[in-house]
Amino acid sequence: MTHAGTAAVLSFFVPGVGQIYNGDFLRGLFWLIVTPGFWLGSGGLLGWVCHLIASYTAYGRGQKKARAEANSA
Repeated sequence: MTHAGTAAVLSFFVPGVGQIYNGDFLRGLFWLIVTPGFWLGSGGLLGWVCHLIASYTAYGRGQKKARAEANSA
């Protein structure tokens, strides 16, 4: 069972790790690759945006998976 809050915090500090924690390996790999590109490509301005989006999506997917697990039990 994953915790949405934990996934969000993990993904905020290292984008993609929260998605991997949720079991979404390809999504995690995507954020691990894209975020550094935005940091470097925009001089740091869009890197923060990627961090926030990665955290938000990790939280949302974590909640969705938790609801699915609760409904199946």
